[in-house]
Amino acid sequence: MFVINCKNYEEISGDKITQFVKTAEKVSKKFKVKIAIAPPQHLIGVVSNSSIPILSQHVDDSKIGSTTGFMIPELLKKSKVKGSLINHSEHRITNKEIQKLVLKLKELKMISIVCVKDVAEVKKYVKLNPDFIAIEPPELIGSGKSVSSEKPELIVKAAKAVKDANNKTKLLCGAGIVSGDDVSKAVELGSKGILVASGIIKSKNWNKIISEFAKALV
Repeated sequence: MFVINCKNYEEISGDKITQFVKTAEKVSKKFKVKIAIAPPQHLIGVVSNSSIPILSQHVDDSKIGSTTGFMIPELLKKSKVKGSLINHSEHRITNKEIQKLVLKLKELKMISIVCVKDVAEVKKYVKLNPDFIAIEPPELIGSGKSVSSEKPELIVKAAKAVKDANNKTKLLCGAGIVSGDDVSKAVELGSKGILVASGIIKSKNWNKIISEFAKALV
């Protein structure tokens, strides 16, 4: 799994999101790698008919109806969104909310990606059996210093924790990934995929960098 979080970067604003998703679609097809994209929330509808999975960057434990401003799981599904990040380091939520949202997405047959900051949180949330656990040390996010090179032992311990849970959850690795070498090393250390943002979005050549990352996952 190769997940690209677009955050709210200006580089992906307006019509640029369509171009970006089309680029990712071509790379996904060429290398036969599953790529999913989490666009800015207000642009989800622009690309929801994509041939690759579109995810929400955040989802709320709220209901259909008079819930202004909330991201409602059931309505996201009706808009062809395939799943969501949960508890990203830039949008942390409570333990109770995480539990409810993993269960809700499971009921809706949507992809759940729980973001965690350390191995203790891996052990805590893998018990919920989300589809993916994404480990991202907050201090390395957007730093250009990859977790696979700066804290390789973190990936090894996280991978062991996920394996020991003996369920269907898979580990993703994120934070500071900027090259195919970073991706390859993360996989060698036990990650089953990556969660990336600025390393791709801020690149001058989207096709080149997405292809580089995809090849490293093949």
